[in-house]
Amino acid sequence: MTSASTSQNAFLHPFAKPTKENFIKLVRGQGALVWDDKGNELIDGMASLWYCAVGHGRKEIGDAVAKQISTLEAYSTFDPFTNEPVEILAEKLISICPMPEARVFFCGSGSEAVDSAMKLARLAHVQAGHPERTVIISRMRGYHGTNYGGTSAQGLPLNKIGYGPLVPDVEQVASDDLEAMSVLMSQRGNTIAAVLAEPLQGAGGVYPPTPGYLEGLRKLCDQHGAFLIFDEVITGFARLGTWFGANFYNVNPDLLCFAKAVTSGYQPLGGIFVGKAVRKSLEADADFILRTGYTYSGHASACAAALVNLEIIERENLADRATHIGKRIGDALNALVRDGVIESARGDGAVWAAGLHSTQNNIKIRDRMLELGAITRAINADTNTFCPPLVITDTQLDKLLDAFATAASGK
Repeated sequence: MTSASTSQNAFLHPFAKPTKENFIKLVRGQGALVWDDKGNELIDGMASLWYCAVGHGRKEIGDAVAKQISTLEAYSTFDPFTNEPVEILAEKLISICPMPEARVFFCGSGSEAVDSAMKLARLAHVQAGHPERTVIISRMRGYHGTNYGGTSAQGLPLNKIGYGPLVPDVEQVASDDLEAMSVLMSQRGNTIAAVLAEPLQGAGGVYPPTPGYLEGLRKLCDQHGAFLIFDEVITGFARLGTWFGANFYNVNPDLLCFAKAVTSGYQPLGGIFVGKAVRKSLEADADFILRTGYTYSGHASACAAALVNLEIIERENLADRATHIGKRIGDALNALVRDGVIESARGDGAVWAAGLHSTQNNIKIRDRMLELGAITRAINADTNTFCPPLVITDTQLDKLLDAFATAASGK
């Protein structure tokens, strides 16, 4: 009998059954295509996990990272140190940030970004003389990573089971119910620190905001003295056809979390745009020390990857490409709705979901698409999602959507 420590499955996979034996081993990627160890070619319909905006196999990013690693791979950015890539990247990000007078706090992932934003929101109130403001309100269906803060703020109940007591003073309301949010904020009064929301809810099933909802959140936060936090880990960096969802929906938050497409996954990197209302409190006392951060905050090699990645997004006009991709996906899915193949289609920009009939199985559809050479993600029990690299060709996109139509039709 082989012990667990010496079995072929030494790797405990995230979001998978611990007992599962077989996984598809990917060995290479180029553009919107990946290949497994058996030579099968797959169209990447999910940009891996919502992040590979510029496509796979970008040698120029690899070269930039290798050059930085051979020069100074990384060094702590805790006081008194900094490095050139992080300083250049921060300036670049501020130049595209939708929020005026912001600064950037760096971390290593979207989960870290969300937890840090929650901490900064509470801390800014403390520094402003309001330590009673600890309540953070989020939305059902929301996904905010898997650290303890983000897990507590999730609106996906199954992801919160088994981890014991979660972070206190974190509450959820119905996703699109502005009245419910207004009632809860009135009840909590001056104890509210922030409202946390994805502009477009992604991993919960791809749900764009209802008309006026985000504007309503902004107004409620202003009325109640709370900060508005946008989780743009999925919607950031051209995915909706604009740099950020804040641009797309024309609503500015006080804190904006990002990760994923900031590097297109070539290196792990996350961060937060810290707006002027939060800055004002944090910077009011010249002797105050911000006692939070991460070993890899401002990691030089990750920042080098981000700089080239952002250059590619601009140079190749991938924001415009996202709009084109999104229209093709939306048109194809809505045609399937009209034909009765699927129940609904949801999306904005280049992130979409097919809502299935109760008789359909999203896992079976995912697996059939793999047989047909295409990748989708199965979410909840009734949804397949699409978020391809923004470099996907029209031919590849048509093959991806044809594969879904075939699989969804039970063929």
